[in-house]
Amino acid sequence: MGAIPAEIGAGVTFRQTVCLPVHPAPDWSVTLIMRGASQIDLPGTGQAENHELHALASVTKDWLPGHYRYELRAVSGDDVVTVETGEVRVAPDLMAQAAGYDGRDHVRRVLDAIEAVIENRATIDQQSYQINNRSLQRTPLGELLKLRTQYRAELAGKKAAKNGRRFGRMIKVRMT
Repeated sequence: MGAIPAEIGAGVTFRQTVCLPVHPAPDWSVTLIMRGASQIDLPGTGQAENHELHALASVTKDWLPGHYRYELRAVSGDDVVTVETGEVRVAPDLMAQAAGYDGRDHVRRVLDAIEAVIENRATIDQQSYQINNRSLQRTPLGELLKLRTQYRAELAGKKAAKNGRRFGRMIKVRMT
């Protein structure tokens, strides 16, 4: 697990202590560089030999939600090293959202849409029809069921990862 969490909430205080034994404070300083919907540079402060990244809620409320690429850089004099890279999601400030806000992620929205089509399909008999020069063809039910299975598995994997578990087949091995 890296020093930077997978998600940072806009509109709430962000505080993360980073322990870098090879690049300890005060000899080294660190900066979190995030690029995505906006440009965010967050310098760290030394706390004993660790580094603390800290942004008040009044600062993070202006961070635009979305997926960002990040680098955690350590600097000592003329030496600049990248100590960690990855992706982080800035979640929208829930307090700033109006009524009707849909906070579901992509996987949940698509799965819900697929399931709604499957439910509605029970009341529709035709696979396709044509009126004048216009035609409509519906996605075959078998395709929808495959997509639903795929998105259910993806959602289960995300939930398992969020809870710190790996998702997949379990292989039992017995040693004798």
